[in-house]
Amino acid sequence: MTTEDFLEGQIILIDKPLNWTSFQAVNKMKWALITKMGLPKKFKIGHAGTLDPLATGLLLVCTGKFTKRITELQGQAKEYTGTFHIGATTPSYDLETEIDQTFPIEHINEALITETVKQFLGEIDQKPPIYSAIKKDGVRLYEHARAGETVEIATRKTTIHEFEITRIELPEVDFRVVCSKGTYIRSLAFDFGKAMNSGSHLTALRRTKIGDYNVTNGINVEVFEQSLAPQL
Repeated sequence: MTTEDFLEGQIILIDKPLNWTSFQAVNKMKWALITKMGLPKKFKIGHAGTLDPLATGLLLVCTGKFTKRITELQGQAKEYTGTFHIGATTPSYDLETEIDQTFPIEHINEALITETVKQFLGEIDQKPPIYSAIKKDGVRLYEHARAGETVEIATRKTTIHEFEITRIELPEVDFRVVCSKGTYIRSLAFDFGKAMNSGSHLTALRRTKIGDYNVTNGINVEVFEQSLAPQL
């Protein structure tokens, strides 16, 4: 692709690696486009939906005039796969923080898991994790959390279109979820454990689809960088 192609607008499917922030991925791409393709330093580039550092998978990166489509792309349904660890919780609802409580799992079986899934289908009320970037009183929630402050978090409506369990090997349970914008899979993990009179936290997460875009067509950030042909 040429410099003009990127300025006119592209949607680039990136398979974000583990332990990268979405910002780092976009920043690396931007720097590569500036240094290898000669794009101006102020050219527009952004992503359509943040992935946590501990999540992998599909990141839609828009360039040039296509950055105007970010809001539209963010609104599309998303598919995730991953793993819940049943019987323990963490303050962040994932592996960012250490286990703070453990719970019994002897009563949990396939029938209970299958029945519990039904409670989460359709429109649900969900409380975002305290370790999230949502702002409360002008401060991000995770900043309140790290300062040890207690904050009242309002629930919000979200929709789970599909929710299936793909593997049960307690304490691990694998899942696939198709959900609306704004759904926190970490909160789903926490609530799922609670609904079974136990606890749960997220130990693996991969975004596989956004609308019709599939991670199978995504490329690594480094591969993208290597694929750029310098403009002569």
